[in-house]
This record gives sequence, structure tokens and C-alpha cells, in this order.
Amino acid sequence: MTITFIGHGYVGLVTAAVFADLGNTVYVIGHTKEKVEKLKKGIAPFYEPGLEEMVKRNLSAKRLIFTLDYKPAVPTSDVVFIAVGTPPQKTGDAELYGVFDVATKIAENLEGYSVVATKSTVPVGTNRRIDAILKKNKSPKATYDVASVPEFLKEGTAISDTLHPDRTIIGTESEKARQVLNDLHAPFEAPILNTNLETAELIKYASNSFLATKISFANAIAKLSEVAGANAKEVLDGIGYDERIGRQFLYPGPGYGGSCLPKDVRALYSLSSDYGYDFSLLTEVENINKQAKRDIVRKAKKMVGDLMGAKIAILGLAFKANTDDMREAPAIDIIELMRREGAEITAYDPQAMDNAKPILPHIKMADSVLEAVKGASLLMILTDWDEFKELDLSSVIKLMDKPNIVDARNIYDPQSARDLGFSYAGVGR
Repeated sequence: MTITFIGHGYVGLVTAAVFADLGNTVYVIGHTKEKVEKLKKGIAPFYEPGLEEMVKRNLSAKRLIFTLDYKPAVPTSDVVFIAVGTPPQKTGDAELYGVFDVATKIAENLEGYSVVATKSTVPVGTNRRIDAILKKNKSPKATYDVASVPEFLKEGTAISDTLHPDRTIIGTESEKARQVLNDLHAPFEAPILNTNLETAELIKYASNSFLATKISFANAIAKLSEVAGANAKEVLDGIGYDERIGRQFLYPGPGYGGSCLPKDVRALYSLSSDYGYDFSLLTEVENINKQAKRDIVRKAKKMVGDLMGAKIAILGLAFKANTDDMREAPAIDIIELMRREGAEITAYDPQAMDNAKPILPHIKMADSVLEAVKGASLLMILTDWDEFKELDLSSVIKLMDKPNIVDARNIYDPQSARDLGFSYAGVGR
């Protein structure tokens, strides 16, 4: 098929590259000349394992085409995907200006028949509004159907998630569009759930909000375990063996972050309020997430006392491993809370430091782990990169001024760290 993606963020670029790799002709429309020119050279605007190699391979095969122009992309496409960002407003509602602006431009360039499918995360009712925009602005000869095809990829494993999804959601009320989209997604060999537009839109928000709920539940159990003398890891292992619950996302730590979970929890709460329902569970999910960050700072203060002048080494800035994404990373709030109390912070992250510098301009960035920990009175782990898991702690302790570790990701064995001479604090154990 011939496909167009409008937007080249995580969703648009990764999914476009995968569809091209499957043999489709794929256009990717951007709106920034500089970024499009870099993409034409195979330079991705963010770090994702394996992505640049896939982009370059399909550029060479002429299956992946980056452009600023809607023609000839939209008129020749069987499917046009809207994959632009929907950042949160102050109210928690999703900002939809970009989605509607793109929908207008698509309408103006439609010729023949195309399926216009939304991959952006949007509130219930958005695709009905897109339908109205298309109908108002298209030429009389153009025909189309609207669909909602939400994505569920995770940063750091985005290519694998796209190639091997747990399920594919296709929301549309057109049998023709459903067949086109079912055929397009058939190579993934995943269950396909066909729904109406509203159901597909809500599935995305419900999915991310439930994952956030699991993380906050894990952090609440960790907090209780600490005061009750239990081991949170073993508690969560114990409930995770239950197939009705599962172990995924039941890992306590510094809280959830990134571009999806925080905004989608707020958006679902806002959406519920618009329909007259107080989804108070989500309020508590967010409150626990905020408290998780403060609890990491509390552990640091318990170890070193007054933070004024304390030299703290931070390992990990990105919101999770295998990405350079700093959006709502727990490290941001944790570092700022410690800075306010006078801590002197040096940080290291394998991929995220360039993105972190504008956000955290008042901290020092180190070129290596060993540089970061030199002379520190506390080592804090905020992202679970493999590089940190494999760290030789016996070398680290020799460089530190005081042997203290706050392991916010529980990547080290507590007893092993203590045997080396560290004072160790994890989360929930």
C-alpha cells in the first residue's frame, strides 16, 4: 500500500519506518524544514534503539520518503495517519489544534478514496470532529472514511512493540475502511479488535491510565512495606504470580513519567469531568506519583542530613532506560527539590544529557559514571540503564566521599551493596 504519516515523533516515525520495512511506500510529512532535511539523511530526531538503521535502510530502498508537502503524498495514499502531538493544557485537556489543522490540510489534498486514521492520542469525540472537518473542506470528487487506530508502543522498545503488538485496535464504522486497515495490519499477526470510534479513543486513555495505576499501586505497597517491615518486591512478586494481575508495571520507584502516562491520566480525568463523573481514583494515582518523588528526596536527607552543600551524584536523567526522552522525567522534580535545599548535583546519563541541559541548566553534567561519583556523599540511581546495573560498585565506593546509595530503581542487591560498605536505601525494601 501507499501510506502517509503526518508527524515524525515517536509514533509517526517509528510506525512509518516499520510499515516501510514491510514493503509499503510510506510518506512522512513534517512541518520543520531542518528536521525533514535531517530525516532525509537518516538522522532521527530522538534516540530509539534500531530506529536510525531502519530509517536508512528504507531510505536507500526508496520506500520511505520525507517531505514538507502534502502532495503527492496524500492524494496517492490508501491510508493517511494523523500522528501529531496532543500535549496537555493547564486544565489537563489534550491540545487538539494540531490535529484539526492537519485534518484541514488533508481534506484540501484528498483525491479519490483514502482512509484517514488517527494515531494521535485524542479524547472521545475527536474523530467525529475530524470527520466534520474533512467533509467541509474536501473536494466534491474525493471520498474518505475516518478511523481511530491508537498506538501502544513503549519508548526504548518501540520497533519491537510495533512489529509484535499485543493487539491492534481499529475503530471505524465503515466496513471498507475496516478491511483496508485489517489488511494493512495483517503482517503483525496480532489479535484485531474492531470497534466504533469512541471505543477506540477511550481504549487508549484507559490503557495508559491503568498502567499508571499499577505503578502508583506498587509505590503505595512499597511505602507500606517500609513502615511495616515487609519486602515490597516479594509482596509484588506474590501478587504478580496471579494471572489475573500479572507482574508488569508493578515496580516501585521514583514514579512514572514520559510523554504518555502523566498526560493521559490527566486527560482521562478531565474527560470524565466533562461527562459529569468524578474519576477520583485517578486523582489519587497522580498524588501517589508525586509523593514517590518526594520520598526519594526524603531518603537522601535521611542518609546525608542537611542537603546544603551536599555533593550528590545522579545516575540517570531520562524517564526510563533506552530513551533520551526527558518529558516529565522523575529526575527533574527530584533534582529541583534537592537543589532548593542547597544540594550540589552532578549527573550522568548515557543518552539524555543533551535534552536535559536546557531543563536542568544549574547542575553539572559528567562525561562518565566515575566522573559523576567522584567526591560525592550520595549516589542516587534514577534510571535503570544496563550500564548502571553492571557497574562495579567496589570501584565506585573508592571515589566517593561518603558511601551512600539511594537506589530509586532497585537495581542493586541491598545486602551485596552493604557488604561492600555502602549505606543502602531502595524503594520498599
